Amino acid sequence: MSFEAKLEIVKDVLRFSHSSQGECLFYCPYCEHHNPKMSVNVEKNVYKCWVCDARGMDIWRVIRRFGDSQDKRKWRAIASNIDASEQNIYDLLFGIVETGEIEHLSLPEEFVSLVNRSLPPSAAPALRYLRSRGITRQDIVQWKMGFCSRGEFGGRVIFPSFAATGEVNYYVARSYTGDWMKYKNPPTSKNVVFNEIFVDWREKVFLVEGIFDAVATGTNSVPILGSTLSEHSNLFRKLIENDSAVYLALDNDAEKKTMKIASSLSRHGIEVFKVDTSGYDDVATMPKKILDKRIKDATMITSEDVLRRTIRTIGV
Repeated sequence: MSFEAKLEIVKDVLRFSHSSQGECLFYCPYCEHHNPKMSVNVEKNVYKCWVCDARGMDIWRVIRRFGDSQDKRKWRAIASNIDASEQNIYDLLFGIVETGEIEHLSLPEEFVSLVNRSLPPSAAPALRYLRSRGITRQDIVQWKMGFCSRGEFGGRVIFPSFAATGEVNYYVARSYTGDWMKYKNPPTSKNVVFNEIFVDWREKVFLVEGIFDAVATGTNSVPILGSTLSEHSNLFRKLIENDSAVYLALDNDAEKKTMKIASSLSRHGIEVFKVDTSGYDDVATMPKKILDKRIKDATMITSEDVLRRTIRTIGV
């Protein structure tokens, strides 16, 4: 790992001032103070602003947030976020033992891919339902959607999930016929990272409740298939391992659960941002222009925010 090369990238991203005893002073991009108050130690991989107290144990966070695509690409080429010894620490911390085996799961036998250009007449009701939910042809292709017209999952749209290695590890089956049971789960654990094969952990990761929220949010969006996130889940572990920036976009009525997830992630040093979903039931019902703006305006949740909002929620 090249100290000089990493320092040059930091200089490209931040306005360099001067160095002293191994630490370099830059103009802080968080508070934009007029004096160079951000201290960066590339060798120790830490940074801190002496004005706004923005700090971190991984300079990649600054590169990821304020650098351009070329800066990020260069940094990734020379830096690694976690080594084998750290991996063992995470395994012990979360109580997870890797067996090297992936539980085999198959899509229903009656599954028909909607990605195909030539579709049977039985696909018409499923396509009508998806259009009524604002799903486009591009969404269908991106999320590899399909349907079942008969069988155990008959009358349901199927959203398959693929593990990092490409195997099917889960799927969401949503009724399009008005069945009282809107969703039906496959015979396997929900403790998966939905569509992990498409997740770029080095970019900001959006956490949403359901599959339609994920489709609406777009690239790098992971449905947590509910409104809670266990610290022992595979998804939580992956976020910590990769030091991912997390954008929480849970339903408008899940403020308390949002704060709980934010608190858990923050305790492990993860940057957490909250996307405002007020005025709408969920992300999936939000017009795209409004959603895009709210993602852009997402606010970082600090430990003080978690405490203050928790106190307000419980009415203390």
